[in-house]
Amino acid sequence: MVELVRTEIDILSAVSKVGDPSAGAIDVFIGTTRNTHKGRGVELLEYESYESMALKVMEKIVDEARRTWNLKGVAVVHRLGKVRVGEASVVIAVSAMHRAEAFEGCRFLIDQLKKEVPIWKKEYFTDGHVEWSGSDVAIG
Repeated sequence: MVELVRTEIDILSAVSKVGDPSAGAIDVFIGTTRNTHKGRGVELLEYESYESMALKVMEKIVDEARRTWNLKGVAVVHRLGKVRVGEASVVIAVSAMHRAEAFEGCRFLIDQLKKEVPIWKKEYFTDGHVEWSGSDVAIG
């Protein structure tokens, strides 16, 4: 399951979607908005995406992770729009027969998501400055 959502991520729902009777491990990564970045106060983040492409790339990396680590269940949910400090911007949950595969698959998914998926982040700092950052993916 891959999703882009514009409301608060339902973490328990994402985790519940990866359950499998053959799985001995579920690993979950929750990325949250922190209140500082490089020593500057952060008020909130705002995410934008090339949604149709993002979903395709997310599916591709999920397929790769499933093949590489024999993952039983996978849920990748990324939030779009404004995300306040303490709120989740991304949730990744995976299940596998053993914990090593679950940990490695989950780590791969977040690393590849940040590297490949066309999602961009606008950071609103407490000093009034706004800066864009995000995916290494160039569009066009």
